[in-house]
Amino acid sequence: MGKRFTRQEVLERLHQAIVKGQAILGAGCSNGLIAKCAELGGADLIIVYSTGRSRMMGLPTSRIGDSNAITLEMCDEIWNVVENTPLIAGVEGTDPTRRDLERLLAAFRERGYSGVINFPSITGYGDYYRERRGKVGYGFEREVQMIGTARAMDMFTMAYVYSIDDALQMIDAGVDCIAPHVGPTAGGLAGVQYDDSLEHALQQVKEMVQAAQKARPDVICLAHGGPFAEPEDTRLLYDIPGVAGFVGASSIERIPIERAVTDVVRRFKAAGRLPKS
Repeated sequence: MGKRFTRQEVLERLHQAIVKGQAILGAGCSNGLIAKCAELGGADLIIVYSTGRSRMMGLPTSRIGDSNAITLEMCDEIWNVVENTPLIAGVEGTDPTRRDLERLLAAFRERGYSGVINFPSITGYGDYYRERRGKVGYGFEREVQMIGTARAMDMFTMAYVYSIDDALQMIDAGVDCIAPHVGPTAGGLAGVQYDDSLEHALQQVKEMVQAAQKARPDVICLAHGGPFAEPEDTRLLYDIPGVAGFVGASSIERIPIERAVTDVVRRFKAAGRLPKS
């Protein structure tokens, strides 16, 4: 059965990993089985996104339905099988049907989540939509406000950031941990194919991490997305000063499942040789 952690307990857990020289791993998990396996594998955080439901449907990562309601409901299944790992909720701060952020965040905490991250993010809809929604109070600034409200409630906070300015806004809001997001994850059956080089993604991460840690040296910096789809890819991230770990979603629960099921079905088929009639 799950356990709710205080902000300080989550921070102590992450800092202990850093002191030991262990990379932090935030594992995106959309159901009980994946969460149970992620905990057995040593995940430091289990992050629950409504968009993970689309991955479990065999689709590209997509926002489907009422995101906040879905993420709240997903907690029960995962809480039931996770023993000792903080659950972090992907909260859609720009949801106009839930204007009272304190009430929204209290619902996530009461359900069993120990922290929050700003996802789905308005940035996923593109710069034009992000700017237009910002003009009516529901742009990225609203996600910053959500993180600031969670911090004031003494909840552990994470933030996906997409630029140096995003990172600095979240730093000002008091975020505990940033994760530079360099695009949808590549690879697998539903991954994005990138023309940009791995070096370009590494440079993006480096610039955001440097700016964030210059503004506040104690902020924990992870990375997510883009061409970083395999464990081997993430090794390059640790050459960047300040990068303490990785957040995986498709790379944790989509790509490995695609491979494992395809492989075992082929092996069962190959093993089933019948006498020829």
